[in-house]
Amino acid sequence: MVNMIIQADVTRGKINKNIYGHFSEHLGRCIYEGIWVGEDSPIPNTDGMRNDVLAALKELQIPVLRWPGGCFADEYHWMDGIGPKENRPRMINTHWGGVVENNHFGTHEFFRLCELIGTEPYINGNLGSGTVHEMQQWVEYMTFDGESPMANLRRANGQDKPWKLTYFGVGNENWGCGGNMRPEYYADEYRRYATYVRNFGDNKIHKIACGASDSDYHWTETLMKQAAKYMDSLTLHYYTIPTGSWSDKGSATEFEAQEWFSTLKKTLFMEELLQKHSAIMDVYDPDKRVGLLVDEWGTWYNVEPGTNPGFLYQQNTLRDALVTGINLNLFHNHCDRVQMANIAQVVNVLQAVVLTEGEHMILTPTYHVFNMFKVHQDAQLLDVDFTNIDYTYGDEKIPQLSVSASVDANGKIHLSLCNLNHQESTEIQCQLPGTNKTSVIGTILSDTVLSVHNSFDEPEAIQPLAFNGVSLLDGLLSLTLPPASVIVLTLN
Repeated sequence: MVNMIIQADVTRGKINKNIYGHFSEHLGRCIYEGIWVGEDSPIPNTDGMRNDVLAALKELQIPVLRWPGGCFADEYHWMDGIGPKENRPRMINTHWGGVVENNHFGTHEFFRLCELIGTEPYINGNLGSGTVHEMQQWVEYMTFDGESPMANLRRANGQDKPWKLTYFGVGNENWGCGGNMRPEYYADEYRRYATYVRNFGDNKIHKIACGASDSDYHWTETLMKQAAKYMDSLTLHYYTIPTGSWSDKGSATEFEAQEWFSTLKKTLFMEELLQKHSAIMDVYDPDKRVGLLVDEWGTWYNVEPGTNPGFLYQQNTLRDALVTGINLNLFHNHCDRVQMANIAQVVNVLQAVVLTEGEHMILTPTYHVFNMFKVHQDAQLLDVDFTNIDYTYGDEKIPQLSVSASVDANGKIHLSLCNLNHQESTEIQCQLPGTNKTSVIGTILSDTVLSVHNSFDEPEAIQPLAFNGVSLLDGLLSLTLPPASVIVLTLN
């Protein structure tokens, strides 16, 4: 039995809706085939973007979408992706599979995508192989409403008024694929490039600096020490790799209980990363003006057999649902510093929410957890006081429960719970002082088969269901969490 207390009348800060952000890179079949099929495609589309994917993404209420990379961002030259499509130069995607891209999906198409799904754009600029002038011109092209060569070029390409653009990344993974830079060098380059990422008119750019990979705390300290006053946010990238080996990351669907456990254990390392990077940021930014953006996170397995290894196409099981729930709960509970997160990636790549194959589309368990958890967007974080219990496997142990709670603008309390244990249920009793809630409804995602996943042959093998195993009586919430489950409760 686990006893909890939710102090419903004491809030701890706002859960920024941008924690529910997504990432769309020119990688594999994410953009081309996954989102963009072209206006002449037999697949039903709006302005070249497939309608089924648009509808699925709109349902998630995605607050912000990152593009065009990733590693691709630092080899992307934006002028290749504007103007008449028949005149756009073809290019080789040297990072991802060596395939040829026709640049039919560029700046105008990305802003149209954001409009169609109701999301804010987050654009990553090219610092690695681009110039200061090129980056400055792109921002001017997108956001300037006056008379200038770039604004006039935008108008000539069919967009009279500038777009609203808040989030702009000055480089990506510049410690690696973005230039193999030292943090001291990147800090100086960031300061130089960011100087020319200007605000035009009433458009104010939120400048995002490239942050650390995993536990590179020296990178964070260097950037905060040398460039904090020039940035609005700093990024962090961390991927869950079950084996811990980049050469053999394990299968997405063929795994035993030990790999289930190791995957969740490595996911929980995100807690330590958030704590330690935040602590460094607190030294140089005690007022927490600079946000920590986890703009790449998720599981990374071996690609599905028979697929292009450069396309990073993997399936998505109940295990990934737990990874999603754990990370979102962690981001909630660190909402004082974490102001955005972008799962990698939105369609057909890594831990995707949507998979496509020709005209067909399926929703993954990750999609369903995002849909269940979206009630936390912009809600106020509540304290959940409890003593966790151990989930033991062999000689190792991790916390069995991942939990967060919030209260929304209408006074509804939402409690999200993950039982990480693959074979043991957990009884919970939760007191609710400071509130008079009398009703509760719930949704659960779970299965007795850990590797259960939706496929194009069985597109609904795992779906969220109503959770009826909960009661609320005289201010006491009682329930039993099944093994390997993700649950969201709404108290009214």
